[in-house]
Amino acid sequence: MNFNSHTDAVVAIAAALVNTLTAGEARGREYAPPPLGPARRTAATGALATGGRHPREVTDAETAELSQVALELRAVFEAVDAGDLDSAAVQVNHLLDRTQARPLLERHDGEPWHLHFHGNAGTVGDDYAAACATGLAVVLGGELYDRLGVCTATRCDRVFVDTSRNGTRRFCSTTCQNRVKTAAFRARTQRP
Repeated sequence: MNFNSHTDAVVAIAAALVNTLTAGEARGREYAPPPLGPARRTAATGALATGGRHPREVTDAETAELSQVALELRAVFEAVDAGDLDSAAVQVNHLLDRTQARPLLERHDGEPWHLHFHGNAGTVGDDYAAACATGLAVVLGGELYDRLGVCTATRCDRVFVDTSRNGTRRFCSTTCQNRVKTAAFRARTQRP
């Protein structure tokens, strides 16, 4: 499943920001983002690298902005997962409006010209909010919107983008998939 290479990249970044910078549960355990400082900067920089780019390390202020963006992006994934496409669209439209996402043709890293979207404030958080919102808008406006999801394993609320051929992914990771399969096996084989 491919939307287009840039859309794929920014939607993957959106999921990585949510999973890295928002609290909740991950793989059966409580999850808290790393504390502010070097650990959270490294985590945020790693999330931005998910799209295949090599970003510079973000500052503490940029990390704080990206953490807020991640909360806003989480609402989109959760709404789609709940089957509430209208709420997901409202949230994406809010992000597009807030950032005043503007298109620019750019060429970098040996790639051909392609469309980027930047926010009007010119900050890292604003630019990534604009890019991720635009990518999510492309997904929500197409047939493959149901490829955005939240892990169905117990005690996990990490998000994912289903890039599988058949579009039946239910888990954020093989770890969660294996946890569910193991629990089901144990339940079947336990003797009363």
